[in-house]
Amino acid sequence: MITDIITIATRKSPLAMWQSESIQQKLGELHPQLKVELKGMLTQGDKLLATPLYKIGGKALFVKELEKAILEHRADLAVHSIKDMPVELPESLHLAVICEREDPRDAFVSNKFQTIYDLPQGATIGTSSLRRQCQIKALRPDLQITSLRGNVGTRLQKLDEHQFDAIVLAVSGLKRLELQHRIRSIFTTEEMLPGVGQGALGIECRVDDQPLHDLLAPLDHEATRICVTAERQVTRALGGSCQVPIGSYATIDDHTLTVRAMVGSIDGRTILRAKAAGKSADSHLITNNVAQSLIDQGALDILEQYSR
Repeated sequence: MITDIITIATRKSPLAMWQSESIQQKLGELHPQLKVELKGMLTQGDKLLATPLYKIGGKALFVKELEKAILEHRADLAVHSIKDMPVELPESLHLAVICEREDPRDAFVSNKFQTIYDLPQGATIGTSSLRRQCQIKALRPDLQITSLRGNVGTRLQKLDEHQFDAIVLAVSGLKRLELQHRIRSIFTTEEMLPGVGQGALGIECRVDDQPLHDLLAPLDHEATRICVTAERQVTRALGGSCQVPIGSYATIDDHTLTVRAMVGSIDGRTILRAKAAGKSADSHLITNNVAQSLIDQGALDILEQYSR
């Protein structure tokens, strides 16, 4: 890293640009002597919009080009929605910073209906997330789920063009784009367990770039890091990725870490759930207990369907 210039690799979507610009601004405020530049890039995930992600490699398609730019020293760091990141990173890269989390829940968005329970029999709801699909089906088995890809604006446009009766989006993305007025209702975490790391931003950089680590350190949020790390550990213990129907959500209250997780079949007929709590210092033990409980219930048999 050149100490007076930092280059952030970013996707070109409005949400990705907002995320990178927010880090650019914070770094500028912390270190006024720095010049922080954005390097916009088009990823494979942005190009391949016609096929559901789980069929073409999952959300890792959104980060590979950014990681390559960092490894080749064409960029110093990348800002990611952690829910889009694989749990296993290239050996020489790591999540140096996990920023304070925005609302991790999922939003019900519709132009006609207030909640998922108000949708008429057989209505069409849009999402490409297997995690959302299985939980939607558990709540409303009658609904027709149709794949929905593209950035937030594209998805809202498809809703407005009457291609769907409703769609499901992350609350955090809508709030960051100042589109919270489109939210009709918010799913509770009991109705729809959030995705791993949902609502949190992560900053990925080279492990050996200590000067950059020192500059980024003030942006790290300890409680969010503990929770998101625990959520990712559950996925890792299950051998899963961000394109399988896994949800995990951790919270800290008075030094007590509570981790909840679910694995489900796409038809919603099988939803396995597990929960464990303990001291945050014992997070590894807690997450292993959660993962083992899911495995004992048959989670690996469900997940195997999506790794073929």
